[in-house]
Amino acid sequence: MSRTIVITGSTSGIGLAIAAAFAQHGDNVVINGFGEASEIEATAARLRSLAGGRVLYHSADMTRPTEITNLIDTAAATFGAIDVLINNAGIQYVEKLEDFPVEKWDLIIATNLTSSFHTIRAAIPLMKSARKGRIINIASAHSLVASPFKSAYVAAKHGLLGLTKTAALELAESGITVNAICPGYVLTPLVEKQIPDTARARGISEEQVKTEVLLTAQPTREFVKADEIGALALYLAGEHAGQITGTHISIDGGWTAA
Repeated sequence: MSRTIVITGSTSGIGLAIAAAFAQHGDNVVINGFGEASEIEATAARLRSLAGGRVLYHSADMTRPTEITNLIDTAAATFGAIDVLINNAGIQYVEKLEDFPVEKWDLIIATNLTSSFHTIRAAIPLMKSARKGRIINIASAHSLVASPFKSAYVAAKHGLLGLTKTAALELAESGITVNAICPGYVLTPLVEKQIPDTARARGISEEQVKTEVLLTAQPTREFVKADEIGALALYLAGEHAGQITGTHISIDGGWTAA
């Protein structure tokens, strides 16, 4: 029987790879994010072609609580349930603390942390009614360790891990698990966009950012692949992960091993 999977920030990058993993499994997928209408329709068509499941696109802005609530309500009304909620939406900005724009701080906290509060809050009654559910927060190695010039992102991701643990404890007897996946660097559009800013902030070349900043953090010296994260999300949403809750799983090439 097909499940219904809601994935925020899923029109590109990690979120799209996760959507593809579930679509290939035959699940109904609700994707969300920004992009040109033609590109989004092409993405939805490709996801439908993977295993014939239904695909719904919702344009909710992750900084607007009413739109986030409408995303959850629309998914439930369309498919009758929400079996898996995956909070993946995220943005980045790189700057020294003293020069960090206040509006960028507020935007990152709203998108990377507060949006997950709103999706979880809206999904809980539906999952409790069904006595089952999976909530997976796509956190980061930056939920566990810090890097300079990324104060808002690091703060948001640390907060997301705390939200994961709290929600897991509150829902432990409800048949609902809550976990976080903590990826290292994946060469997504989000990471590619921050490379020039990091180069500027550190006074080095963009190639040096890749080799001396990003991959230096990962002992394997390789970027994590987005489809590896999709496979891990698929496992956490499966029947064999029922006793995994309130924790994080790192997929970071050994970054946080030290």
